Amino acid sequence: MTSLTRRLGCLLGVLSVGTSLAHGQAITTVNGEEVTMLTGTKAEHTTSSIPTNLYQTYTTRITLGTTTDTASSILASVSETGNATDTVLSSESASETSSATLSYLTGTNSHSTSTSNATASSTESAQPVPTNTRPCNNYPEFCDRKYSNITEVGCHNSPFVRANSAAANQQLGVVDQLNDGVRFLQAQIQWAENDTVPHFCHTTCDLLDAGPITEWLTTVKDWVVAHPYDVVTILLGNGNYSTPDFYVPHIEKTGILRYIYTPPVIPMTLNDWPTLSHMILTGQRVVMFMDYMANQTAYPWLLDEFTQMWETPFDPVDRNFPCVVQRPPDLPADQAKNRLYLMNHNLNGEANLLGNVLSVPDLSRINETNSAEGFGSLGLAANNCQSDWGRPPNVLNVDYYNMGDPPGSVFEAAARANNVTYNRKCCGVAASSAQRIEAMLKVPLTLGLIWAAFWTLV
Repeated sequence: MTSLTRRLGCLLGVLSVGTSLAHGQAITTVNGEEVTMLTGTKAEHTTSSIPTNLYQTYTTRITLGTTTDTASSILASVSETGNATDTVLSSESASETSSATLSYLTGTNSHSTSTSNATASSTESAQPVPTNTRPCNNYPEFCDRKYSNITEVGCHNSPFVRANSAAANQQLGVVDQLNDGVRFLQAQIQWAENDTVPHFCHTTCDLLDAGPITEWLTTVKDWVVAHPYDVVTILLGNGNYSTPDFYVPHIEKTGILRYIYTPPVIPMTLNDWPTLSHMILTGQRVVMFMDYMANQTAYPWLLDEFTQMWETPFDPVDRNFPCVVQRPPDLPADQAKNRLYLMNHNLNGEANLLGNVLSVPDLSRINETNSAEGFGSLGLAANNCQSDWGRPPNVLNVDYYNMGDPPGSVFEAAARANNVTYNRKCCGVAASSAQRIEAMLKVPLTLGLIWAAFWTLV
């Protein structure tokens, strides 16, 4: 990597500790403490380069024939640690009884008829069925809805957790994210210098290196094993535009493919997606997308994002958050209406460092941005998207999901889009002060100036 990149990486750290280098604003975190995060000097926004020739199109649909709708019993949850009991669920229905509750999941014979998140999907059945009390992705109402008929909170750059770094995007790690209710995880892959294993890195591994993808994916897999009624989606950002065969062996090593979802056709339209209960009962509870260079004919389980999902503008700086298609470019509206879509709601500020403009999360407004209502809020943006497209976004992609007014407001916004009631507790608390994002207000200006001068001269 270039020496300039290394300087910028260190200066991003200086941004977080040298309080006189840029403007900062106090915010309230989930534990009630006042913290300050520097957002840098506002500059004219220049969107990073968007590829124009890496988008796939299909003139015909390809049938994979890789899924079955048989009524045989299958293993839906597996203990890999020996601390849990294996649970066998029928592909038609599953029930478990206790002295207090009855849980029921409809299976492959369930047919969804709804295409809007506003109400739960209905099932066609001649006989009445028990009322489900088992949550799927936190809500019993979701069990019988199609995957395409649910709005989930997503963590933008999920692995990028580092205290006192303006390059970070989350305060809490992936286990806390999942425990709190996040079901969509996004991260960018890069190749670290002199390493044969791909890493999760922010633009370049000199700015923020979250480690080998195998470690993070194994952690996610372990969480999936321990939570047999949850469906988790992973979006891999192919930062190097490498072909997937460079990544697949490392993904396979984690064991996560044991739970991977393989679609029946390419590409998937809204109505092609199964219900959550079907995915749970068939054990296919991890959906994995790649934004660029996916090859579904070679790896059907590694879904090409932009043939099945579109995104609103990324790295947004406009607090109006227009709900327009940015990627893939020039997508006709009728095709957009038949795909999943992701709403990027991670407001950015821009830091001007040594003449280089870098986008960093605008934490001075994070409570407003992550709120369920009000100007610039997640809730208002989701409502605007629903008005524009006739249905809510499938993903609300946010920075610092645990912050908001109040904490948990991102989940409240998602619940409103889904027409369900949010009543969970949020959010996980970092284990120590070293893990919290804090401005080190006691660091004098001279320290920041010394660091800046040093890296300018090196």
